Amino acid sequence: MSGSADQELRHRANAVMPAGVYGHLSVSRRSPRTPQFISRADGTYITDVDGNRYIDFMCGFGTNLLGYAHPDIDQAYVEQLAKIDTATGPSPLSVELAEAYTKQIAHADWVMFCKNGSDATSTALLATRAHRGRSKVLMAQGAYHGASTWSTPGPAGTLPAEREHFIPFRFNDIESLDAAVQQAGDDLAGIFASPFRHDLGVAQELPTAEFATAVRQACDQQEALLVLDDVRAGFRLARESSWHHLGVEPDISCWGKSLANGHSLSATMGNDRAREAAAKIFVTGSFWHAAAPMAAGLETLRIIANTNYLEHMTALGEQLRTGLDQAASDAGIALSQTGPVQMPLVMINKDDGSTDTRTTHDFVDHMLDQGIYFHPNHNMFLNAAMTPDDISATIVAARHALEEVSNS
Repeated sequence: MSGSADQELRHRANAVMPAGVYGHLSVSRRSPRTPQFISRADGTYITDVDGNRYIDFMCGFGTNLLGYAHPDIDQAYVEQLAKIDTATGPSPLSVELAEAYTKQIAHADWVMFCKNGSDATSTALLATRAHRGRSKVLMAQGAYHGASTWSTPGPAGTLPAEREHFIPFRFNDIESLDAAVQQAGDDLAGIFASPFRHDLGVAQELPTAEFATAVRQACDQQEALLVLDDVRAGFRLARESSWHHLGVEPDISCWGKSLANGHSLSATMGNDRAREAAAKIFVTGSFWHAAAPMAAGLETLRIIANTNYLEHMTALGEQLRTGLDQAASDAGIALSQTGPVQMPLVMINKDDGSTDTRTTHDFVDHMLDQGIYFHPNHNMFLNAAMTPDDISATIVAARHALEEVSNS
């Protein structure tokens, strides 16, 4: 059970915010043991308001790429605050950072800055429809592309008309993709794709090269735009866009989460094919050109380009996956680990292969009791501040947790 300070804050939040804490940061649908309010974050650790410290495998839902309170990144942010942050016009950093991204990302010829992932995907949607003046957009069933009215998984407050031009297909299913393309016909504006299938509560699925190529070819044949939603996975799977290793480049990509290692910055990037459409649309925000997050973004990008952060995270992810597999085998538990090792989804299965939701939640509760913050149905994240010792401690905790659920 979360502590008394956490419970008091929940009570106060319920009085002044609808449903208390809302959106993806709410723990209302998880165990009462899950702390809601965090008082400190450093490196790979979070500390709740009752003083409990955890190795954090949610990383601020992906915003922590290089470590909470990274000294170099935060120093760049603070120093920039003394000069200019949000003002009547953008600082020169907006040009400098855009230039840096276009050098780093192969398909990117231009950049539009914003604040949240939903900003980036909504900007991409407008540009996609403006490209040829078309309406139909294809998206994979169950995919999450933000919390705007066209994409939110919760229908309250939305209108059917806001979804009527979206056509679903099954991720990694070329036949389903082809059928959706045919349904759209000559009104196909574009196809939204996730780097891999990371839907909530179901096994993650990496894309096949054949599927990614088929998406690219469908867009080329119909003069439509391919939009890769890299908000969640960006810079966690590659120093490039996440389909670059498959030989497939998007026309537009959407970025957020880790761009500035936790400081509020997101971006829509695109190639010259999509430039005219991006120039036509009107999108804006008073804080979109804030300079301090851009200073943090430049320092984050410097670390991405010049360190082995990615190889380090990948090695830790492999260590975690191997250790958890062995611990589950020893306990006689059918543990499911899917997705890339840097962004694992860990769940427990029943004998028939379906997810055992109750046991998975129990397992996560036992991990919390030992100072390990896991999530029962959302993909998790590794960060570059983690160490082999952190992973070893996590595996030891998992052994105890798996023994507990095995004996319950």
